[in-house]
Amino acid sequence: MWLNPEEVLSKNALKLWVTEKSNSYFVLQRRRGHGESGGKFTGFLVGALDAVLDSNARVAPFRILLQVPGSQFFSAIACGVTVEEIHNHWEWLEQNLLHTLPVFDNKEDIASFVNGKVKGLIAEENRSKLTEQEEEPEKFREAMVKFKTRFNYPDSEKLITYYSCCCSKGRVPRQGWLYLSINHLSFYSFFLGKEVKVIIPWVDIIKLERTSSVFTTETIRVTTRSKERDFFMFLNIDEAFLIMEQLADVTIRRLLDNEAFEVDPALQDPTQITKRDIDARAQNEIFRANFRLPRNENLHEVLECLLWTPFIRCHTAGKMYASDSYICFVSKEEGRCNIIIPLREVISIEKAENTSDLPNPIIISIRSMMAFQFIGIKDWDSLVENLIKRHTSIKITRAVVPSSSESSFVVSLPFESHVCNEDAFQNLMTTDPQTQDEAKQQNRHSLNEEALMAVFHQLGPENTNSSISKEQIKERLWRDHFSEYGRTVCMFRTEKIRKLVSMGIPECLRGELWLIFSDAMTDFASNPDYYANLVEESMGKCCLATEEIERDLHRSLPEHPAFQSETGIAALRRVLTAYAYRNPKIGYCQSMNILTSVLLLYAKEEEAFWLLVAVCERMLPDYFNQRVIGAQVDQSVFEELIKERLSELTEHITDLSALASISLSWFLTLFLSIMPFESAVNIVDCFFYDGIKAIFQLGLAVLDANAVELCSSKDDGQALMILSRFLDHVKNPESPLPCIGNQHTFVDEDQACASTDISDLIRDSYEKFGDLTVEQIERMRCRHRIRVLQNHEDTTKENVLRVVAPDVSFDPEDLEQIYELFKREHFISCYWGGSSPVIQRHDPSRPYAEQYMVDSQQFCFLFHLLSVWTCGTHTQVLALRTFRLLDENGDNLVDFKAFAGCLDTMYYGEMNEKIQLLYRLHIPPALTENDIDNHSPLKNPLLSTTRPLVIGKANGDTVDYRKQLKQMLKDLAKENEKPAKELPKMAQREFIQLCKTLYTMFHEDQEENELYQSIATVSTLLLQIGEVGQRFSSSGSVCEEISNEVSSEASNSDQDSVFSDNGKPERKNSQQLPVLESVWMVSFEHVLASLLTEQSLVNFFEKTVDIKAKLEYAKSNQYNLRTKGSVLQT
Repeated sequence: MWLNPEEVLSKNALKLWVTEKSNSYFVLQRRRGHGESGGKFTGFLVGALDAVLDSNARVAPFRILLQVPGSQFFSAIACGVTVEEIHNHWEWLEQNLLHTLPVFDNKEDIASFVNGKVKGLIAEENRSKLTEQEEEPEKFREAMVKFKTRFNYPDSEKLITYYSCCCSKGRVPRQGWLYLSINHLSFYSFFLGKEVKVIIPWVDIIKLERTSSVFTTETIRVTTRSKERDFFMFLNIDEAFLIMEQLADVTIRRLLDNEAFEVDPALQDPTQITKRDIDARAQNEIFRANFRLPRNENLHEVLECLLWTPFIRCHTAGKMYASDSYICFVSKEEGRCNIIIPLREVISIEKAENTSDLPNPIIISIRSMMAFQFIGIKDWDSLVENLIKRHTSIKITRAVVPSSSESSFVVSLPFESHVCNEDAFQNLMTTDPQTQDEAKQQNRHSLNEEALMAVFHQLGPENTNSSISKEQIKERLWRDHFSEYGRTVCMFRTEKIRKLVSMGIPECLRGELWLIFSDAMTDFASNPDYYANLVEESMGKCCLATEEIERDLHRSLPEHPAFQSETGIAALRRVLTAYAYRNPKIGYCQSMNILTSVLLLYAKEEEAFWLLVAVCERMLPDYFNQRVIGAQVDQSVFEELIKERLSELTEHITDLSALASISLSWFLTLFLSIMPFESAVNIVDCFFYDGIKAIFQLGLAVLDANAVELCSSKDDGQALMILSRFLDHVKNPESPLPCIGNQHTFVDEDQACASTDISDLIRDSYEKFGDLTVEQIERMRCRHRIRVLQNHEDTTKENVLRVVAPDVSFDPEDLEQIYELFKREHFISCYWGGSSPVIQRHDPSRPYAEQYMVDSQQFCFLFHLLSVWTCGTHTQVLALRTFRLLDENGDNLVDFKAFAGCLDTMYYGEMNEKIQLLYRLHIPPALTENDIDNHSPLKNPLLSTTRPLVIGKANGDTVDYRKQLKQMLKDLAKENEKPAKELPKMAQREFIQLCKTLYTMFHEDQEENELYQSIATVSTLLLQIGEVGQRFSSSGSVCEEISNEVSSEASNSDQDSVFSDNGKPERKNSQQLPVLESVWMVSFEHVLASLLTEQSLVNFFEKTVDIKAKLEYAKSNQYNLRTKGSVLQT
């Protein structure tokens, strides 16, 4: 065990210890007399001394000391009772510390580092020993308090777990604590008087991997778009990496993958996630993948037990897995025996007599006159009680299922998330009533009650007799197997059945066995009349999916006679349309037509529908959706497997992405589109039995068979030709079917190529790559899903910037940083609440610029960080007005394009554009009656003034602005003649708010005093202009009255035309914006012309502001301002 470091004066005091091993920093010692043969006198003396001095605490026979070079003192840091225990500690020190210590310059630093690391290991050992019954142990509460204190996160940032480890920071590693919470990876270290904090949001991680280096054997490397962080020296690195992997996967799918968010209930409320939930989720995913069960099936018990296997007449050791609707068993010896028992097939669950030969037996009887005996179960009583409860629940559900006359839809529990109803479907489809009635009338006839192959069966012209005889032999082997192992979903699945499947399932049994292996049989039996009613409701509806289906109907196995007739085409149309109606989120995707047409050949129409459901929703999750995320993830996994398993190929082909892209169709169509049909169906057999594992194996076998040629290929095109030629010549000589070539092949038929037997290819795939497990695939999927989703995010960002860049003047780098800040603000709101429910998740179906949106609270925070118009406490008011102005559709959301355009005007707009933006911020809809800044003592009309348009200066001079205003207003009047939308006039209350904003904007400016004087001058001018219009607004001829007024104030006839010109647009727009009697108003043209008269104001609005400094400030403070000091470091 590790010890709190304690100094000892000498490493061999009184010669009681013998040195076994030593290096520059550590010494491993054995207590003298322990383990020595011959019973030397010193050994007896030491033993007696130990007993006399402390009989209750015997000294451990082994210990490890820290010896700092140049120091006379030693520290005991570990002890052990056995050789194995102390050697484990010694190896850990050699692997994790020995290569790190030389980087320290003095002995005090070495001792401090080692002591801190050992104390961390002790704390982690103590934490791991706490009993699971303690829901919130004291140690964890202490860690939560430290976590909150050190990072100041909001209360909603829930801590999941924590670990002692090191983080590389330059040359010197930092010993500290790694805190894993629901949204962030956080590291804290206080070492050598320096505090270090690292915060990495899970959503920023693009890669999470385990690596090794010269200095450390095991390191967890966290990669973001900007840098890499290495964490090492974990006591249990396996557990830490698994939790990190799961947390990153959960968070990224919740925030970036809208479709997974809808499906996975574990992602709905992150504040409820615990470490136990994370472990259970990982176990659930592997369990569902192993047995290919519905995605909402939850595992409840995993128990060691023995199952009676009658075919070998003995009990087989293994594990029982009990979930919501299934009981499964896997033998310890791989391939010996697996079973899947749906609870709906169970008749009874009973406890048998407990004997020494048969301890704690359970008998499970099923409908097909079979019984399974399990023994050696520890939690015997509780397991039986729980199984009976679930079984009773299943029976009740079956009992209340309505008949066809009572309900149009019969939906079993596993598919509640995909129930298709009229309301949901109405959002996607439009109905032609006449077409719908005709379709329903036509659908009254019964659906196809037999597989299309039975109707359109053809024999090959060659080797017909031998092929039939081989087919009959395979049928006999299968029937013998059924008699011994069972013929239902609950059959014993052994290595023998895998060999039979790899030989190819007989044509007459293929559909039945596909239903059994995929467990589509359970769905089919649980949902009577579901498909028929679905067809009746969906036929005649029109939408994008049905249009695509109609285009692809005649492209589905056109070489086969079944799809050269209306019978096959109609069945294919019904199945695809019904599925699109059932699951609108998937609808229809290309390649579904090819797969469905093959299913229809070997299964009845309704059975083919449930097989399609099993493939799309369980066996190939996320393959058939808008972004085909599942297929892309598997391509990335396949690329990693190529690197691991085909090293010779990777040495010659450095970029494997081309091979992965070539293989995409292999996964999407299960080789059906790139291999002769009679050969590809054998691969489909393996897929239904072994799942996606079979496709990975076949893919590796294909590349392995062509490795030599691929290594010599010059480019991707040649590699594609090599693989296409090989796959096109994979033959199935044992098949009774006629040879149906690949319609998509583009290989020159005249070019000679050796053929390959499909049976040999499948056998090679199992022999060479059969050790690949479902658990390995799921772990790799978890890692690669992060990278795939982040790649999609990069693509989204590129497209957003491409759309927005032409309309703004920001540098590409600056615009990218603004986008990152905007996106992170969206995420922060999702982390810690306060956001609108509309933006709680990322929706990739929206236009690029609208995939991330912010509400008013988030917008105001960004405005404070980035706006060039800072107005002190008034900034919040201005930010809210800006948000209301940009929220044109009133949904309380603003997208990035609008946000970037607003910032661009503030930083790079012309002066008139900036003034126009300010003007619009002080009139409706930006300014409202309930505006928090409207309650001002100046809200009522200002006192009238009749002063002329002549302003006195401080030095005693006067400036007459009438001529200057005249010319400016003439120019603006000419511009108004252009077809442009005129801005509404500004009332007195709105003008007061504009003045207040301008005054606050100038605070702390270098020219503050001059700007205040200038704005006072401009305000006086605008007040006088507004009063002139107010006094004569009720007159029938505005121009005439204004002329007379100006003549009385100043004998300058030119002034008449100025206001006369200004009155024309007002009269022209009188219907849109009527002027009430005695209402004080000024126009945008008045405001702009007045501001242009003061050079200091012109200089203020035209001066260049560097946004880079603002961006740096925003990056540093976006987290800092919320967490009171924790700086985001990614």
